[in-house]
Amino acid sequence: MADLSCLVVEDSPMMRQLLVFALARIKKLRVTEAEDGVDGLRKLAQGKFDLIITDINMPIMDGLKLVGRIRSDETHKDVPIIVITTEGSQEDRQRAMALGATAYITKPIQAPQVIAKVKELLAGAE
Repeated sequence: MADLSCLVVEDSPMMRQLLVFALARIKKLRVTEAEDGVDGLRKLAQGKFDLIITDINMPIMDGLKLVGRIRSDETHKDVPIIVITTEGSQEDRQRAMALGATAYITKPIQAPQVIAKVKELLAGAE
């Protein structure tokens, strides 16, 4: 299996560390961190990713705008995107999915749940 790469876009350093720590359990997965949507786009411009995990509520550019931008970008339009957020309403979920999110996980997150979803989505990338 080739090395896979994941971009984690999350403005909370604590939450980002939690995700990075959980993802470290997945062998051959390289994780890149971004602190908001703009930083995320900058990192996306520098390379290709097999998976993107993003928060919704972030300063400068929120996760929904980021999902929209990723989906309109030729290079990353088919990359699976997991949205992780405190916004648990059906409306937010539908908006994220309509914009092109692949999966939606509500906080507080459980590491095994995130790992399982990431493995499931990366199974197709191998």
